[in-house]
Amino acid sequence: MRIAITGGKGGTGKSTIATALAVELAKKSKILLIDADIDCPNDHIIPNIKRKKIKDIFQSIPKFDFKKCKKCGKCAEVCKANAIVFVKGNYPIFISEQCIGCSACMIACPEKAISKDKKKIGTIYKGKNYGINYFSAESEIGVEEESPIVNALKKYIKSLEENYNHILIDTSPGTHCNVISALQGCELAFCVTEPTPLGAHDLSLILELLKKLKIPARIILNRADIGNKNLIGEIVKKYDTEIIAEIPYNKKILEAYSRGEPIKEKNINKITRFLEK
Repeated sequence: MRIAITGGKGGTGKSTIATALAVELAKKSKILLIDADIDCPNDHIIPNIKRKKIKDIFQSIPKFDFKKCKKCGKCAEVCKANAIVFVKGNYPIFISEQCIGCSACMIACPEKAISKDKKKIGTIYKGKNYGINYFSAESEIGVEEESPIVNALKKYIKSLEENYNHILIDTSPGTHCNVISALQGCELAFCVTEPTPLGAHDLSLILELLKKLKIPARIILNRADIGNKNLIGEIVKKYDTEIIAEIPYNKKILEAYSRGEPIKEKNINKITRFLEK
């Protein structure tokens, strides 16, 4: 089963829950943990996994031959990412950070003045500890469109998936493109949130996205004893879902996190029991 650990808002404890759940499930099952938070992959820190570089991720980008270019601007017209700026009478200006590698400009150019080049956009890592097999990807600094990095990571592990009982995918916070890329193909999503106004607001956003993607969602309420749980209760009713576990605020969790140890919290077992059912 492919399960997303997501939640919309940053800082709610997605990585803490994802690693704790992976460690608990690994006691009985074969677990693959995927850290798809490519801006800040930190799942390896909590269970003290030593990362090893596997490969670099490259993206196709256009290379312009201005000797052939007739300054028609067709390349800029088809570029939906606005990575090509065209001013009449001038050669096109390419902004590589915006490019998503779709190659539309190469196809559209009537003079065949655009060929294929590549740039490094990220790196794939792997590691293992506590019985968990771990993979992650990390973005290069300055990359604007990051969903190709997530897609490359998922493509790399595709052939390995059949060896595992559960695949846990820890997404980035938010509801943007690389979160959508991480969610696609998942059969269930655990939304980690907190009982605060911002937590409730962003929980609504991610639940709305999951509804559109037709992925069943359940809620994990972190720091459940701090804030106003009624905020989350209203959202539970609206989206016809349920809270399957409540994790209290606990200093021992902070200390374990600082030592690079997975958290030991009895309510994590409620999540594993939910999966067993």
